[in-house]
Amino acid sequence: MTETTVDTVKAATPHNTKGDLFTSFNVEDFAIPGGRDEVWRFISLRRLRGLHNGTFAEVVEAKIKVEGPEGVKVEQVTPDDDRLKAAGGPVDRVAAQAWTSAKSGTIVTIPADTVLREPVTITITGAGAGVTTFGTILIEAKTHAEATVLVNYEGTGTHADNVNWVIGDGARVHAVVDTNWDSDAVHLGSQQITVGRDATLRHTVAAFGGEVVRITPRVGFSAPGGDVELTGVYFADAGQYIENRLLVDHSVPNCRSNVLYKGALQGDRSSDKPDARTCWVGDVLIRANAQGTDTYETNRNLVLTDGARADAVPNLEIETGEIAGAGHAATVGRFDDDQIFYLRSRGIPEQEATRLIIRGFFNEVLNMIPVESVRDELIARVSGELENAHL
Repeated sequence: MTETTVDTVKAATPHNTKGDLFTSFNVEDFAIPGGRDEVWRFISLRRLRGLHNGTFAEVVEAKIKVEGPEGVKVEQVTPDDDRLKAAGGPVDRVAAQAWTSAKSGTIVTIPADTVLREPVTITITGAGAGVTTFGTILIEAKTHAEATVLVNYEGTGTHADNVNWVIGDGARVHAVVDTNWDSDAVHLGSQQITVGRDATLRHTVAAFGGEVVRITPRVGFSAPGGDVELTGVYFADAGQYIENRLLVDHSVPNCRSNVLYKGALQGDRSSDKPDARTCWVGDVLIRANAQGTDTYETNRNLVLTDGARADAVPNLEIETGEIAGAGHAATVGRFDDDQIFYLRSRGIPEQEATRLIIRGFFNEVLNMIPVESVRDELIARVSGELENAHL
């Protein structure tokens, strides 16, 4: 009698859409990615310091600090606490590595029927060169809670994390994720987001710092009436790679989503660093039972100097025609010459006119941020980038 041997193929669960990807909290369930894999094809795996294949440096405890008004509950839990998994599991090896290797977890709970007048601030500080940190954070807004949550990254190091969100029924949350790393940091961040019935989420990513930064929000609706806006701004200089890869999965009726990301990038011919590069991949899925969906996604990129490169990949998958509306747009280019001409005709020098246009380009997103101090800080950061621009 001959025995049949079956070799398990890891992470190979068949799926029909990008909303049905294999998920697991165990890194061993994922094969080591290669440069031709769809979700890794834009990024240089050599620059990830082993986060993708397990060859990373010594792991130390992540430095996570949570500050918030009275009533916010903060818990430090063991990484195997099932509550951390409420928003879903990782869909790639690095996110699963963060689950497997995190030394602890953080749960931030905003109680039901609570309206917070001051923001909750979560600060993740890099542990420095030569070590690696992993983080697991769950932010949960209970039924009819209202809050602004700021997630700030600072310092340097090699870091991967899962920052997940559960937005309860009728809750309203403004989230700002600011990757203000030093120039030599590497950060890969996964965000699983679940939005409840009649809940509202405004989620903004600001990516200016770091050597390699990759943020991957994935939004799902658990009941009708959800309303989500995903916005982002990013600015890459020579030596920087910034990737925003997101999914909005409309699986229930009568939900709304809007995506607006804007980026700029510039090179420096005198630098020996790699050319500035950005990548934006926006996936929107409307499933067969998601009647009444209203969605649109937009990505705009300004390439300020020769040598810099921006990739923009919008994807819209529709399985039902019974929707309110759907569309997408993406552009990569330089300034509008007509705008430059108009400002110069009013006596404004060309370089100053260019800076004014770029500030206005970003302000459409930045003006949506509800916290004035954060909004002003990011506007100042754009101005700082422009002061050093090689236009």
